[in-house]
Amino acid sequence: MTFNVSLMLRETAADHPEKPCVVLGKRSWSYEQVDQAADLVAANLRRLGLQPGAKIGVQLPNLPQFLFAYFGMVRAGYVMVPLNPLLSAREVGFMLKHSDCQLLITTDAVATEAVQAAAEVGDVPVYVVETGTAGRPEGTEDFNALLAPQPAGDMAATEADDTAIIVFTSGTTGTPKGAELTHFGIYMNSTVATERIGLEPEHTTLAMLPFFHVYGLTSVLNVSVHNGVTMILLPQFDPVAAMDLIEEHQVVRFSAVPSMLISMIDAGTTGRDLSSVEKVTSGGSALPGETLRRFESAFSSATILEGYGLSESTSSVAVNISAEERKILSIGKPLWGTECRVIGEQGQILPPGKDNVGELTFRGPSIMKGYYSNPEATAETLREGWLYTGDMGYVDEDGYLFVVDRKKELIIRNGYNVFPREVEEVIATHPDVVEVAVVGKPHPQYGQEIVAVVSISEGSTATDEAIKDHAKESLAAYKYPREVHILGELPKTATGKIRKKDLAQDFAAQTVPQG
Repeated sequence: MTFNVSLMLRETAADHPEKPCVVLGKRSWSYEQVDQAADLVAANLRRLGLQPGAKIGVQLPNLPQFLFAYFGMVRAGYVMVPLNPLLSAREVGFMLKHSDCQLLITTDAVATEAVQAAAEVGDVPVYVVETGTAGRPEGTEDFNALLAPQPAGDMAATEADDTAIIVFTSGTTGTPKGAELTHFGIYMNSTVATERIGLEPEHTTLAMLPFFHVYGLTSVLNVSVHNGVTMILLPQFDPVAAMDLIEEHQVVRFSAVPSMLISMIDAGTTGRDLSSVEKVTSGGSALPGETLRRFESAFSSATILEGYGLSESTSSVAVNISAEERKILSIGKPLWGTECRVIGEQGQILPPGKDNVGELTFRGPSIMKGYYSNPEATAETLREGWLYTGDMGYVDEDGYLFVVDRKKELIIRNGYNVFPREVEEVIATHPDVVEVAVVGKPHPQYGQEIVAVVSISEGSTATDEAIKDHAKESLAAYKYPREVHILGELPKTATGKIRKKDLAQDFAAQTVPQG
């Protein structure tokens, strides 16, 4: 079946051509303008000679150009690889290489590192969106070149099961893997999520979740475009700025991770008119019940609906429905067309009940095709059409899902997955580090914080700050440990394995330093 996900934008532009699609500061872009910009990007990318299916990295914050690039490249039959602007050159280079990217679109704020990453991979042209933050590096191209006037070509005749996006996540080994999301899977997730949360064309939403993350990309950008909703862009989250925009634009719906909600509460809501907010979708990490109660007290007209999803599921697979039907601490019920099974240790399907905790598995139209060029990891995660999440939970007698534990070593900090092994491998490159273990500990705002425990060589004068600074050089800001402990020797089992569980328990009650 021929289908291209950029039809969502084209159809909405035909129905609501003059309606604002995105608003940034004092300027807005209508749906017709965004659609025309996507046509230009598609035509200019084709002029570069890229073949159908070519991979293109997009390393942008929430700017209008993200939409131009995204819809333009999928319209031309290319595959978008969204990349976090906070990533180091090493991390960007890894992802460019392992997704076979042939071109990179970035912003001037991070262009220097982007160019370094592209150079390490090979001949990867870099196009830069100039925001005035920094100059455009020599040897790069202006993104506006992709908006040069060109005759609009036909929309690519992609198949429904063709890959539209490759989103990098981390597997159980900690090595980033690219989840292949299809045109039809993205469309279906956008459609059924809309029906669950009740989004309407007359609504305005605050787009503060980053579009480069699958949560913001699908549950905010795609859902909004599919339904003709106006998005108020916030390129970098700030709680005061977020509430200013809510008041100014009378925002009705928005999505967030729990730490954002906590920041908004702590910033203070006294004297503000936030009564326009009706529903807030929370995901990315577990929502504490106390946070829900505090937020709904501060935003008196709002209802928080907690949901659950993964990169491998094109974002949401389960969401609560309404204030009347939700269950606190539950991630809700599976979306339409999505099935859930709870699998026990012996592979058996577990019945409902909180005593029957097993691995949550899902099947449905939004589940990824697999990991790009990684058949071994794909076979481990996708089995007979079922996505094995690695998250433990149960389903109650009413069909509501509950997550009771995350993957054994996965750290979820501020909605981002951080796998200890990647952090450990970076810290281990410090010349004085002998052994290292990275664990997570509870944090009231971020859900979890990252703690590194190391032993160093005899006679070394290395400090915890020096090791932290070493990690900062090669890791994104959300990945480096905020807390480093130097021990004489790390605790081990009889077989020589480091007792990570013991370390996590030892440091769980200690206060995490700021920074």
